[in-house]
Amino acid sequence: MNNNLKLSVSPHIHSGRSTSKIMRDVIIALLPTTVAGTLIFGLRSLLVIAVCVLSCVCFEALFNIALKKEQTVGDLSAALTGLLLALNLPAIIPIWQCVLGSAFAIIIVKCLFGGIGFNVVNPAITARVFMLVAFGSMAKQAFPIADAVSSATPLEIMANGNTVGLKDLLLGTTGGAIGETCAIALLIGFVYLLIRRVITWHIPVLYVASVYILSLFVEGFDFTKALAMILSGGLLLGAVFMATDYVTSPSTAKGKIIFGIGVGVITFLIRYYGVYPEGVSFAILFMNILTPYIDKMSAHKVFGGQK
Repeated sequence: MNNNLKLSVSPHIHSGRSTSKIMRDVIIALLPTTVAGTLIFGLRSLLVIAVCVLSCVCFEALFNIALKKEQTVGDLSAALTGLLLALNLPAIIPIWQCVLGSAFAIIIVKCLFGGIGFNVVNPAITARVFMLVAFGSMAKQAFPIADAVSSATPLEIMANGNTVGLKDLLLGTTGGAIGETCAIALLIGFVYLLIRRVITWHIPVLYVASVYILSLFVEGFDFTKALAMILSGGLLLGAVFMATDYVTSPSTAKGKIIFGIGVGVITFLIRYYGVYPEGVSFAILFMNILTPYIDKMSAHKVFGGQK
């Protein structure tokens, strides 16, 4: 008698999506931001992007060779880490800091923890925080090549009680990091990722909504200034492309809601009451650390299982 019963471990249904396909979609979603950053800040930004991407790929390849591990650069995760790191940096940053930041992101944050899927925090975000604390790498921001008189980023301008035009924030004609200034390009990437079902709406929407609502109260219900707060700095870049990282964000819808609101509240507190004008990186990093606890708290009860 033939035994037709086949036993195997989960998953039993596969969507056909691989890591490389997901990473490729995120890279495609970042292309409008990359092009916008190049047009706004000049060819120096392309050099920063190229160095970060190449450094991340090389460091991961060399790490795998040194430890005689299976080569993983083909999954595009290292390339994506380099691109995200570069877009979080100003175009005038010293190149040696780009290389060092890439090494920190790949070797320390990713590879030493076991590679993709095992890192506790987002490599690009953590490297940015490391560079900010160690070198003040974001202290001297780049400004549009067509504007030689700008001397402050939008967050710094608003911190001094002045206003920034919403048109400038949407088009990206303000000071800042390469990939954080053009809100329109970031929103195009967000729509693409939603259509491709690479991410869900929960974290980005609740992150932005939390910062907007809290800013609205503090700013005396000045809707324009509250909107400027979510279009400024790296909030949209962080909300769409880094807070939604599969590995370092919760896997359940309830967990994503908690995560999104949590990142928004921490960003707001740092921006208004902290010593740093920008709180996105610190907020995402802190919530990354809490992700395992959020997952445990929001996990679905197994049918028939005990509480």
